Amino acid sequence: MLRVGLTGGIGAGKSTVSKILSELGAVIVDADLIAREVVEPGTPGLAALVDAFGDGILSEDGSLNRPALASLAFADDTSRGTLNGILHPLIGARTMEQISSAPSDAVLVQDIPLLVEGSMAPAFNLVVIVSVDEEERVRRLVGSRGMPESDARARIAAQAHDDQRRAVADVWLDNSGEPGSLDDVVRDLWANRLVPFEKNLRERTVVRALPELAPADPSWPAQAERIIGRLSLASGDRARRIDHIGSTAVPGLDAKDVIDIQITVEHLGVADDLAEDLAAAGFPRIEHIVADDPKPSYLGGETDPAVWAKRIHGSADPGRRANIHIRVDGWPGQQFAILFRDWLRADASARAEYAELKVKAAESAAGIDDYAAAIDAYLGVKTPWFDAAFHRAWEWAEKSGWSL
Repeated sequence: MLRVGLTGGIGAGKSTVSKILSELGAVIVDADLIAREVVEPGTPGLAALVDAFGDGILSEDGSLNRPALASLAFADDTSRGTLNGILHPLIGARTMEQISSAPSDAVLVQDIPLLVEGSMAPAFNLVVIVSVDEEERVRRLVGSRGMPESDARARIAAQAHDDQRRAVADVWLDNSGEPGSLDDVVRDLWANRLVPFEKNLRERTVVRALPELAPADPSWPAQAERIIGRLSLASGDRARRIDHIGSTAVPGLDAKDVIDIQITVEHLGVADDLAEDLAAAGFPRIEHIVADDPKPSYLGGETDPAVWAKRIHGSADPGRRANIHIRVDGWPGQQFAILFRDWLRADASARAEYAELKVKAAESAAGIDDYAAAIDAYLGVKTPWFDAAFHRAWEWAEKSGWSL
């Protein structure tokens, strides 16, 4: 199933987004509701809270007095840690029960207030952040929930700040407008990203696009880091290293809007072992590509062409295309991918030359609607250049003292 993490600061309005997605057909797993469930009267969760914070957190009827608990639990980091240590395991177990009962073709949305604080983003195929500036959130908390302003500010201060949320956000929803202003945005997200993403994930379909250049995007590295986080979680210790490579890893270089990532493994058997886990993370294998072109091509490669073998996966997310190259540690393709990136970063002349070449390659593919034919035209211009670039990059490495 497609797993979407939904979060935002207190008072940002993520429950509104969750409600719309539920109406559209998403399966919602709400951490707040589960958190209430596990501390109802008579539960082990409530008993553990009383042991930790005292009888003063109970109302007269024996239920949890949440404001009383909040005033104690959010007073300092130690108290907050105690609260989380009690609630998180209970919430986690109940969450897994609900996830297990969801249909295999579901768009499963987990509404988690502390997703960022808990470093949970890599566990999801997509993370959606609902945002409102701090002062507006304070106003809403005081006005609609009757929360004292000091408590509202303390709760906000205890949560992640916007820079931390932006770092993990695949989708950023600004909910600062009037009530209802976000509805169409959420419906568009559902129809044009979440539903196609789920279908692609289920059918192991990689999203492809014609080779057109986009202006250099300073957010590409951050987007790559989010992908690397997911790949790292899926790969575990089977990956020796994971790197952002290719043109989007070179600042200021116009490129196809496709993030290239390299996973380095011990041998190709490891790459094959990763196939199912990467597919579940949102990156199905591209079965027909099993090697890079040896470089330089006129010699058949610097070494045995067999060591140019690789595996490659692509992204099932229609909103973020990516190529995931899996290469063996120490093989020429693995080394050259990192070397080429670093050479272009360091050598302005080589970078400008390559930028000009990419423009010509894109022009050669312009007007060709068939993807395979367009890629052939694009690579037909670029590939010969790499015969000389391969040697030039290694010459630079020797002179500069570069190493992996």
